Amino acid sequence: MEIQALNQLIGNIDMYLLDQILKCRFGKEMRILDAGCGEGRNAHYFIKGGYQIFGVDQDMLSIKMARMHAQSLNPGYDVLRFQVCGLENLLFHKEAFDAVICSAVLHFAKSTAHFEAMWAELMRVLKPGGIFWLRTCTDAGGIQSLSTDLGDGRYILPDGSERFVLSEVLLESLMQQWGLEHLEAPRSVLVHRQRSMGVFLFQKQLS
Repeated sequence: MEIQALNQLIGNIDMYLLDQILKCRFGKEMRILDAGCGEGRNAHYFIKGGYQIFGVDQDMLSIKMARMHAQSLNPGYDVLRFQVCGLENLLFHKEAFDAVICSAVLHFAKSTAHFEAMWAELMRVLKPGGIFWLRTCTDAGGIQSLSTDLGDGRYILPDGSERFVLSEVLLESLMQQWGLEHLEAPRSVLVHRQRSMGVFLFQKQLS
């Protein structure tokens, strides 16, 4: 396949999400939520393929762009599946989705309480047995020791960005609270002395 054709098929998708697509984690019978979808770059493959993909983002302009892209990719797609909504108060009913994807969003949490509130909403809308794919800043590689502590989980990272950093302690607590287990070993992408991004695939236990 030519590069141009490949780009038309998958768009500017997160490469670690593409990895899960190649592993056949997602089926067309599944209802999938892209939480914090932005302009919908991670949804392009799903839209073109006829998947039941939904997206939310708190930025109205981003949702408008996501709808425009969706219409051009698949004229039969219901663009109202993209909605303006913060992750703290999702529009959907309990256990609405078989899968939730959340790429580089939760590290914009304003505090530990804010992070936990968004996490709780994602868990509320995820069915038992469902999968949760997450990419966010973590404390892997000792990045906190190189960062400026702003308090309550937030740091100025060496790259100059302000982020909420998911610690191993907090992650273990959340996994226990919400009945999550790793489907694969977590990965950490460490940009040397700059930042650490964790990639996780969880499954919500049936009971």
